[in-house]
Parts: sequence; C-alpha cells; structure tokens
Amino acid sequence: MTDLATASSDTPTWTVPTSLSPSRVESFLSCPLAFRFSSIEKLPDPPTVATTRGSLVHRALEILFTLPAADRTPAALDRSLDAAILEYHQMPDYTALQLDREQATKFERECRELCSNYLKIEDPRTVREIGLELKLEAPVGDLTLRGIIDRLELDADGELVVTDYKTGRAPSPNWERKSLSGVHFYSFLCESVFGKRPAAIRLMYLKSGETITATPSEQSTKFLTTRTSAVWKAVATACERDDFRPRQSNLCSWCAYQRWCPEFGGDPSLAATEAPVTLASRS
Repeated sequence: MTDLATASSDTPTWTVPTSLSPSRVESFLSCPLAFRFSSIEKLPDPPTVATTRGSLVHRALEILFTLPAADRTPAALDRSLDAAILEYHQMPDYTALQLDREQATKFERECRELCSNYLKIEDPRTVREIGLELKLEAPVGDLTLRGIIDRLELDADGELVVTDYKTGRAPSPNWERKSLSGVHFYSFLCESVFGKRPAAIRLMYLKSGETITATPSEQSTKFLTTRTSAVWKAVATACERDDFRPRQSNLCSWCAYQRWCPEFGGDPSLAATEAPVTLASRS
C-alpha cells in the first residue's frame, strides 16, 4: 500500500509504491509533486469532462466489440453508445460534472462525433479481437508493471496487435515518441504474459481520425524496462527524502492540486487534510 508512515513528528517518510502503470510513470515525470498527491497520498482526483468523455467512448467501443463481427454496424455503435451513456448517467464520473442541459447535450454530441470518427478509421467488422480492456501485469525486479490494454487483436498473419484509443488531440511529431511510450509498455506486458511480442502497436486518435503505428522491437522493450526502472528508483529516492518537487508546465491549468502547489503559493503539507474535503465535493 502507498499510505503514509511517520518516522518522526518532523520528517515524514513515504512508502515506496510496488507497482507502476504507464500513466503513473508519465505523472511522475510530468510533476513529482502531483504524483505524490495522487499516487502516494491517494488524494481525490475529481473527474473532468475530458476524462469522463474518454472513458465513456472507450466503454461504447468495448460494448461494440462484444458483438459478433458481422453485427458491428454503425447502428450497433449508436446503440452501444446509448448503452454506455445510460451506464454513465448513474456513475460519479458523470454525475460529479453537474452538467446543465446545454452542457449535457454538448457532451453527448462530442461523444457521438468521436464514435463517428472511429468508423472513418476502420471497419470494426474486420477486427479479430482477442481481448478488451485487458488487465495485465508483469514483474521487473521488485517492481510490478501493470496496465490495461484497450484492445488486443490478431492481424491477417495471426500476429498480435495492441490498439489504444485516444480521445484527445494527436501529438505533434516532436511528441509522437513520448505518446507511444505507453503503448510500448503494453507491448512489454504482452510479451511477458503471452510470450509473444506484438507485431504492431497503435494509437488511434478519434478526434482527428489519425493513427500512429509503431513496430516494437527487442531494443524498444529494453528501453522501456530500463526507463521504468529508472523512474521507480527516482520515485523511491523522492519517497525516502520527502523530495517531490513541483514542475510547472501547461498541464498546471488542469491540475486538481494547484491550490496546494508552492509554485502557486500553496502549502503541500495542507493537502492531506484539505483536499479530501475540497476535492471530494467535486468527485
């Protein structure tokens, strides 16, 4: 568990996490302090329109792919989205957004646009899926790497393909490699669990209709494990030294913990007592 253990009244020592996911790795690299708040202290992380919209569309596509291949028509995707919307209307991820009628209409319209864009990228009737929202984990030394694959499928040659749906904007060429790092993570998990490296890993950007594809290799897998081990060691050092430094970026405007960030005049030590009250009301 990643709860707080107090070595003394003045010097807190944080328990080192024993597992990491792609999102947690990127969270630490983006801002160690935000990582501490979310992954070490486990403070509430209220949903946003963007995160809920993404989760809902993922769910709609998951429902679609539970149907026989021949039945995955545009009308079936509409019904799958309707079912996902009904599910989410009962979930905190949606209800906490407190959308008014106009906002709710816009939210649903954007979900439908993303699903419509998906059908422009591929014909779901041709996909040979073998796993949906697949939870995998594998050890790297004392660390456990874990992740959820949106879709695992077989290509025409019977080789594995990992597909990851993205509902945000496609990255610029300079950020493309970073965006693929998470999918290489999933490639490593497939190789560890199934004993077979995927032939391709894909990021499917539903907003723009773009697909970024890469071929994983022994070198990319080695780089992934080396990089993740290095991040874990950095996390362990930060825990031992209580040294989680904030890192300002354009992500700050979206951060739920900005109020307690010293870069914005906040006090991180108050987050543990204030955030559960302040943020829980929004989640």
